[in-house]
Amino acid sequence: MRCWRRDSEIAREDSMMLRRTALAAAMLAIGFGTAEAQTRWTMATAYAEGNFHTRNIRAFIEDVQQATSGRLQIQLHPAASLLTMPNIKRGVQTGQIQLGEVLLSVHGNEDPFFELDSVPFLADTWEATAALDRVSQPFIRARLDRQGVLPLYMVPWPSQAFYTRAEVRTAEDLRGLRFRTYNVLTQRMAELLGAVPVTVQVAEIPQAFATGVIAAMFTSAQTGVDTSAWDYARYFTDVGGMRARNLVLVNARAFRALDEATRTALTEAAGRAATRGLEFARAAEGEMVERLRSRGMQVREPSAAFMAQLREVGARQTQEWVQRAGPEGQQVLDAYRAALPR
Repeated sequence: MRCWRRDSEIAREDSMMLRRTALAAAMLAIGFGTAEAQTRWTMATAYAEGNFHTRNIRAFIEDVQQATSGRLQIQLHPAASLLTMPNIKRGVQTGQIQLGEVLLSVHGNEDPFFELDSVPFLADTWEATAALDRVSQPFIRARLDRQGVLPLYMVPWPSQAFYTRAEVRTAEDLRGLRFRTYNVLTQRMAELLGAVPVTVQVAEIPQAFATGVIAAMFTSAQTGVDTSAWDYARYFTDVGGMRARNLVLVNARAFRALDEATRTALTEAAGRAATRGLEFARAAEGEMVERLRSRGMQVREPSAAFMAQLREVGARQTQEWVQRAGPEGQQVLDAYRAALPR
């Protein structure tokens, strides 16, 4: 009887073990199925949460996750908390991250077409900005594709202005000042204005002003608000200048690894982000200036003499850009001029 009980107990235990094993296997299979169905991506941007570009990205991510029913999850790292601006594009190219946002002109040293939208006074109205965007995108897309990245969408910045402690009436007022630059074109503009170019990233602007590293800069009202410009500058002289573009790009291999439905959802969400971002940019152009004014900054309109000097600098930089870009550069410039409203 004891032997029978032992055999019976062993059989019962074996049966229970088989059931537990089967249940564990089923749960494991479910877990693997969920992992395969859900893709997690990492995204980096150098801009703060309150910036309209970052708010647009947040809306884009939510749109993607809803459109894919959670199959594609995107974790955003803002304010250069994961990668600094100059390193984001490289991070996407190498697959370190799948998505990134960059100021396209930062990479003008790689190819002149990446900095076309930042040539001063080439496209200084919203209509001109739209025309330049239409004719230049195919050239930019072709170059990025050769680097293993794909552009998802672009959003322009608002108009540009000079931030200074003393009022700027002519270019001579900038002569000798340590001038914040962030790409090849702003460095060249500083040189042509007689200023001293100093490369400073967005996150470092307040400290750079406070320590005398820079005494002037050329950027948007949005960046002024992001960096609390009223703490380090007194005058905001809005000259328009250009509306450079931020680019959201994706690693080509990661994009092509997605199923067709997810790729479609991602590109459609990107199209909506481009439209929404343009609306944000237009709104920010006025709203951020008023924010600066409300904090005590002196908002000034440039004199006719100052604008004439700036346009002369812009014309020279346009010719220098064409020389660097070669025949294709002349081709896109001719197409842009033909596309301008008459």
